[in-house]
Amino acid sequence: MKIHLPNSAFLGNIDPFIRGFDASAPDTLEITANDKWIAVHPAVLSMIAALGLTVKPEKIKCQPFEATSRHYFIRMGLFKLLNIPSDIVIKEHEPAGRFIPLTQVRTSAEQTRFIKDMIPMLHLEAEQAKTLGYIFSELIRNVIEHADAENGALLCAQYYKKSNSIRIGIADTGCGVKTTITRSHAAETDLDAIRLALMPGITGTTSKEGGTEQNAGAGLFFIKSIASVNRDFFVIYSGTGFYKLLKKTSAKNKKLNADPFADRHTVSSNMPAWPGTVVGVDITLDQTEEFSLLLDAIRDTYSSAVRDRRKERHKKPRFS
Repeated sequence: MKIHLPNSAFLGNIDPFIRGFDASAPDTLEITANDKWIAVHPAVLSMIAALGLTVKPEKIKCQPFEATSRHYFIRMGLFKLLNIPSDIVIKEHEPAGRFIPLTQVRTSAEQTRFIKDMIPMLHLEAEQAKTLGYIFSELIRNVIEHADAENGALLCAQYYKKSNSIRIGIADTGCGVKTTITRSHAAETDLDAIRLALMPGITGTTSKEGGTEQNAGAGLFFIKSIASVNRDFFVIYSGTGFYKLLKKTSAKNKKLNADPFADRHTVSSNMPAWPGTVVGVDITLDQTEEFSLLLDAIRDTYSSAVRDRRKERHKKPRFS
């Protein structure tokens, strides 16, 4: 496998980075980088970390980083996690209030511990902490419960004080969205499966609309809706399928859509095949509505969508 770190790869322009991913030779990983400047989204770091854990350390080839921004990758824990030797020396500072370094979560106990540690680390207000705690919980739970990922979830986050926003990335090398969804629903392509996974009330654990008591098929829909209301980016990439929620053109448009394809978005069904799932989301914290009110709006859309699908499913044919 080969992956190149460009000078810029955030959710708004992550498409070229993903298209440049070479998934061949899965027993090796070659990492190259722009020699002038590297600025990437946490989802990119999570992807590299997830890939690196699938190969033996001696099979990872990483060119020396020459860019002045190379210290960021040391501080976020990429080289340490993958056992990549480096002569870069940095003065480490307390990460509180700025970032969450690369973290591997494989069990529910580790998830609980991570969420507990994450909230005070970011020094957030109560409503903001509730929103982000929910997002992290759902993203990690999806990996633990559905992905069959031997290495669990690889995640990290970066806080930007100037814009009061946080960027979150999580990746796994498990079975992928299509395998999960088609356990209970028909989906011909990875993109079809992604579309279903983002719809409220659809889960791979059951064909029943509304899911089960343990899994209602709401997590990704909720997260996409939070990003939509806040006019932020949301990306999901699995297999050859790619979906990106684009920023709304107007802050007045608060409508939540049950079908992700009804949102302003871009998609691709021919990306290099990713062995698992990647999710990236940006959240502008000062635009986050009171969390309880936001959840009420999302639940209303969820209930309406499930109700409409049940009616459609049970429509009886009419004969003249």
